[in-house]
Amino acid sequence: MSKLSLFSIAILTGGALLMGSVRAQTDETSTGQAVFEVLASEIALQRGEAGLAYNTYMEMARQYKDPRLAQRAMEIGIAGGSPELALQAAKVWDSLAPASDTKPKEVFITLLILNNRWSDAVKPAISLLRQQTPAQQENTLLQLQALLSKAKDESEALRAFYEISSNAKLSPKNLSLLYTYAMSAEKVGRVDVMEKTLREILRKSPNDVNALNALGYSLADRNTKLPEAFTLINKAHQLSPQDAFILDSLGWVNFRLGKNALALEQLQQAFRMKPEADIAAHTGEVLWSMGRKAEAEAMWQEGQKLDANNATLQETLKRLKPDWLSPTQALKGSWDGRFAVKVTGLTDAQNQGGSGGFTLVQDNLKDTLEIRNPVGGAIAKITITPGEATLERDGQITSAIDADTLVQNTLGLPLPARGLSNWLRGETRPGSEASVERNNKGQVSEIRQDGWNLRYSWSDQNRLDKLTMTRSSNIGSIDIRLVFDQANE
Repeated sequence: MSKLSLFSIAILTGGALLMGSVRAQTDETSTGQAVFEVLASEIALQRGEAGLAYNTYMEMARQYKDPRLAQRAMEIGIAGGSPELALQAAKVWDSLAPASDTKPKEVFITLLILNNRWSDAVKPAISLLRQQTPAQQENTLLQLQALLSKAKDESEALRAFYEISSNAKLSPKNLSLLYTYAMSAEKVGRVDVMEKTLREILRKSPNDVNALNALGYSLADRNTKLPEAFTLINKAHQLSPQDAFILDSLGWVNFRLGKNALALEQLQQAFRMKPEADIAAHTGEVLWSMGRKAEAEAMWQEGQKLDANNATLQETLKRLKPDWLSPTQALKGSWDGRFAVKVTGLTDAQNQGGSGGFTLVQDNLKDTLEIRNPVGGAIAKITITPGEATLERDGQITSAIDADTLVQNTLGLPLPARGLSNWLRGETRPGSEASVERNNKGQVSEIRQDGWNLRYSWSDQNRLDKLTMTRSSNIGSIDIRLVFDQANE
């Protein structure tokens, strides 16, 4: 979580992160025992025992039903760089606060979104909007709009934004919010809402470049009202001739109109101006339709290097090059092998390493990862499902939202458990940007995603032999090598 994010939450909570001890005002929290626990927690915090202080405040908040104690626990979680603990405390704070106090809910929603849990933010955000005036609703939506740029999965964020904003009365004067609402409507398949909203913007502002381009591109992409689509996009291009995305739209509508040579020229120019996966997808499709398939595949490879999870690129490949995509049905598989981890720290004292064995079993949406020591003894069992990860070790079970954080915090090993089954198949993990490179056989040779750089070695039988995973972090460089005894049996 960035310093800016922490500062924003500090303002929302109405005070500094490291405030003084809670001044209890209720009879229960004014007891000697409660005051002693508060003081003990603050002393523990000053000694660097933030975990003890956090747990004590959380226990007291639940015992005394005092929202201020949960708020303090949240602040400790934020100051300690533990967004997941801060989120848990914020949820308790919101549940204990009076319904009329909206500040805890605002903070809870913000933390959910900063943790990229947009879908989980929908319900509390709608609840908040229903307590607000139209002016307050607009301010809330503007704050959510500003956070969209930080989303790892833009599509998920826009879908959530549509669901939230549909419960507010949007001001017809705020064209920026209307435009974002239109784009979010498209993500949930409400093309009718998108088109109606964009036309409303253009009635108020006929030269709105973004609305002209978005409406024109939508019509062209759906292969409908092509003369109008061309008029809209061409006007946008005249108003903003150096915009690569508008030039991409112009090339795309010309392709729909059958002007392939002109379309290719415009799309190639757009890609030179701004190399983006969307533009690569369009350029490749025009080349493919012209019978220049090798050039099309090369362009799509460029697109995959830029963002293999781009929705436009994936839709194009699904139609024209499906063998480059993973199957859409639920998958099963298993991998067994050995691992070696080496961390080269910023100082010699931070160097560390380890080795052992592993087994990963994928059963539809559930991954089960077992980690063993070098002689085969069990170290831990991690179960990963959408939205939750659990780690079982020595009879104790620990849960968390993020699998990677759970493994790092519990085992001290920087192992990438989240999305590992995708990577072992030579696929990108859905939900975040990724780059893919292929060898001359069309096999995936390298993936870059979530800060990791993965390099693949395949057998002559197209089976994964070795996988090297590296990344840089705040503790130094991490090098993980996997050797497979059994790969996807």
